Amino acid sequence: MRLKDKVVLITASTRGIGLACVQACAREGAQVYMAARNPEHARHEAKKLNQEGCCVKCVYHDATKPETFAAMVEETVKDAGRIDVLVNNFGGSDRQKDLDFASTDADVFLDTVCLNLRSVFLAGQAAVPYMRRNGGGSIINISSVGGSVPDVSQVAYGVSKAAINYLTKMIAVHEARNGIRCNAILPGMIATDAVEEKLTGEFRSMFLRHIPFGRMGQPEEIAAAAVYFASDASAYTTGQLLAISGGFGIATPLYSDFLNGKTI
Repeated sequence: MRLKDKVVLITASTRGIGLACVQACAREGAQVYMAARNPEHARHEAKKLNQEGCCVKCVYHDATKPETFAAMVEETVKDAGRIDVLVNNFGGSDRQKDLDFASTDADVFLDTVCLNLRSVFLAGQAAVPYMRRNGGGSIINISSVGGSVPDVSQVAYGVSKAAINYLTKMIAVHEARNGIRCNAILPGMIATDAVEEKLTGEFRSMFLRHIPFGRMGQPEEIAAAAVYFASDASAYTTGQLLAISGGFGIATPLYSDFLNGKTI
């Protein structure tokens, strides 16, 4: 029960990494608020956890509507009396439109960067005053290894995640004196429904050849890191970017060739 009595708000929380974070935090004793734009789906998932003896509630949030960022925080605080942890999990891009630098429409690029970066900035800015009032808190940004290792496509997504990584450090520095920590988790290829739906089997196989562990990560492995950053175990940790990617991006670019028997 590492999160007993803590109030945790998680965005994009009805599936994948977000839902895994909800489950992990709730089972560690936190009072969890699922921020989602589909209240029915959120209530369905919350009900299952509450039947286990957890405490999970739902608040409305639509990342395309800026006013809902402050509203979800205020609703959480109104109901729980405080907010201790904010997990900014929302983010993404349209792979059909978010292409390489030369091919991506400027409006697509700017809209994607704005949407992803705004989701962290507005949510964090809304939560900070309440965390200060409590004497501290933890902001956890779910970023991506795509923000530190350039890809051959999705220029907007990669740039937005790189910006989130830097914003994480800025928040950490600016709010440390107020007892507020801010860290980011950088997932690699994670076995979520989104990956299954958006990436072909051929691409997944190719990508896996460059992961030393040779497998995709599980949402629960990202959630475990979120629990650490949410808990008092990380009380002296801030401004960190934790890649959970099976070693992707660490090895020589020739790693896959060596695996296939190529030698120098």
